[in-house]
Amino acid sequence: MSAAELTAHPLFPRIDRRLARHLIAIHEQTPRLARLKASHRKWLMTQSLYALTLERTEEDPDSGLSASRLVDIATSIGAVSHNTARAFLQELLSYKFLMEIPNPHDKRLRLLDTTEASRKAMTSWFMGHMSCLDELDDGGRHARCQADIRIFRAAQPRAARRLIENPLWRYPAESINSFLQSELGGMILHEIISRIDDFTPQGGKVIVGPSSVAELAARYFISVTNLRRMFKKAETSGLMGWAVTPEQRVLWLSAAFLDDYFLWQAQKFAALDEAYCWAVQNISGETHSATERGEGDRSEMPQHSQAAR
Repeated sequence: MSAAELTAHPLFPRIDRRLARHLIAIHEQTPRLARLKASHRKWLMTQSLYALTLERTEEDPDSGLSASRLVDIATSIGAVSHNTARAFLQELLSYKFLMEIPNPHDKRLRLLDTTEASRKAMTSWFMGHMSCLDELDDGGRHARCQADIRIFRAAQPRAARRLIENPLWRYPAESINSFLQSELGGMILHEIISRIDDFTPQGGKVIVGPSSVAELAARYFISVTNLRRMFKKAETSGLMGWAVTPEQRVLWLSAAFLDDYFLWQAQKFAALDEAYCWAVQNISGETHSATERGEGDRSEMPQHSQAAR
């Protein structure tokens, strides 16, 4: 499904809310890992480095993730500076979300790989999207990916590359950008979406429900000052605000704010759906060719396809 088809689908807001709740659950299970990827710039780096680990092959012992390769990608796409990219990698190593792996071929090249904790989180992230897409068309993606891990391993690098190259994803609309460029701002948006019961605008507004900056700040361990800064631009532009009653403050979003957010999210869903279809097709072709050669099924597929790069 294309991004346009997704945003036009009447169930899309509901599946995005379902995904938001899924990602909040991942955050609660591994808050330290979630904190390291909850800004848009860190998301770009996280997906890039994970793609590099999956693209490592036995045929090329120097392939895969290294500090220099990630720095090159991060700086070339304008995500972060050279020093910030290296500091981010060091954080992942310190918290044991990455580990060094032996490189007997060239001891000067420091190769890195993901650990069980980061693999579990990324797989859960991917499977959550597959499950949500299935809700739109009963496409069986989740079950098929569970049955064959090769689909995830082939699809994640392709989707990551397509999103990084997509200006609509890489440069979010100004309405939501103040959240996405902030630490944990992405989680705040997920939290807001997760609280909406009815996405039908009333007078151009969609009610989120009783909320407060202090409550959100405490929930995600963000300073109230930083969170107010995220909200300020959208509030000043009339894109969100608070209806104050004697009992509570009720947050609302403008229909325009939600339109921008859903269009942005649809880029990700569309890229993952395309990558899933591409992976299934290529794996089926490989399996068929292997069967013709009498090799039988293989548990892993090569990850060095140029299309995935």
